[in-house]
Amino acid sequence: MSERLNADSCKILGLYFFNGSLADALKLSRKGGLVVAPSGPGLASDLTNCGVYARALLEADLVLPDSGLMCLWQQWFGTETINRISGLTFLTGYLKSRSVEKESSFWIMPDEKQAKANLSWLSQNMDYPARECDVYIAPMYRKTGDIEDSILLNKIRESKPSTIFIQVGGGVQERLGLFLKNNLEYRPTILCTGAALAFLSGEQVRIPSWVDRFYLGWLLRCFFAPQIYIPRYLKAFRLLYLLNKFGKECPV
Repeated sequence: MSERLNADSCKILGLYFFNGSLADALKLSRKGGLVVAPSGPGLASDLTNCGVYARALLEADLVLPDSGLMCLWQQWFGTETINRISGLTFLTGYLKSRSVEKESSFWIMPDEKQAKANLSWLSQNMDYPARECDVYIAPMYRKTGDIEDSILLNKIRESKPSTIFIQVGGGVQERLGLFLKNNLEYRPTILCTGAALAFLSGEQVRIPSWVDRFYLGWLLRCFFAPQIYIPRYLKAFRLLYLLNKFGKECPV
């Protein structure tokens, strides 16, 4: 566990989730390190089935409580409540608070289409100077185990961005973030916030702030692409079993 997580944390499934305000989470992220926002499906499945994913969460410098299901469980059955900070809320706050004059960024995108849409949204809505030379289209990484990408690593070593935004899928981005954290010779902020940017740019269903605040983003995603998200979120209910059986302890 990072030494930065102390009184402002809540231990769930062996992970120290940040339990403070958005402003404090943003302040901590500025110090560099790996920031993750594990989803309910990720905690339900990848945490117990992929050792590298579990290690990425355990070694992260800031673990955001993104899962609405987990936060509701804590509210109803846990020993303490936890203040939910979704990946969407955090990324929006990070982009709004960032000083573009003093910082540089690097974006890891899943494909050309999303890269184009995401960069366009950043430019139009955030006046954000994300350039094509600061974008890397990720290859198809393996579904489990360690991730290594020497081409990406060398690109980041050359440009030395202060913030690395990883926009590939959950379960993959955390492992990629761990690889970068362990192999870079300096300490950038590495953000793994799920599909948050795709929600903002419209590449995935747009999630209004009030929907996110009431933990209903999963429902909009199910309406948007039921064949993908309904099976995924049905599997997420295994998280209730893990929370009931293990509580604060790590299930792996």
